[in-house]
Amino acid sequence: MLAILLLAAGRSARMNTRDKLLEPVDNNPLLQTLTNRASTTGAQVFVVLPPDRPKRNASLSGTVAQIIIADDAHLGMAHSLRAGIAALPADITAAMVLPADMPEITTKDFAEMHAAHAASPADAILRATSADGTPGHPVIFPRALFADLLTLTGDQGARAILAKHTARLRPVPLPDRHAVTDLDTPDDWDNWRKSRL
Repeated sequence: MLAILLLAAGRSARMNTRDKLLEPVDNNPLLQTLTNRASTTGAQVFVVLPPDRPKRNASLSGTVAQIIIADDAHLGMAHSLRAGIAALPADITAAMVLPADMPEITTKDFAEMHAAHAASPADAILRATSADGTPGHPVIFPRALFADLLTLTGDQGARAILAKHTARLRPVPLPDRHAVTDLDTPDDWDNWRKSRL
């Protein structure tokens, strides 16, 4: 059984007073929008939050999200990932992982990743790419690698694990730059919105 794990415990440190995960996308906060898109797959959706962002928690009210609090999220992305993986139920056989600051990941993209997982060997790692082949997110990890994910530290995410298991990697092309568009600053958001007019 596949779970979707949204990593939403970052600090938005480059957004000044704004929280990028609460920026409006499709008339709702990004975190809510992405959660709702993920839920259309029928997979369980888990969202990793820090302990000190009540507005993010509130934005998930009424969604299917199962919230996981990462008390050590301030130590880096790896700690959010570890908290999420550790909290997954025993019947979860794979986790689709992505940062929650990716507004271009669509309902159809989630469905594409879900279908690719269903059609792949159980030990495969599936990684979304942009249309030109640039690696991005989401990434689907099989349960066989959960123990490795639980050893990560710092802010590097799972790069070392991906590098170690290149033979298992299978790319899943998504349209345009969906898999690599993340927005970290107010200018990023403003420019992105202008590009979509």
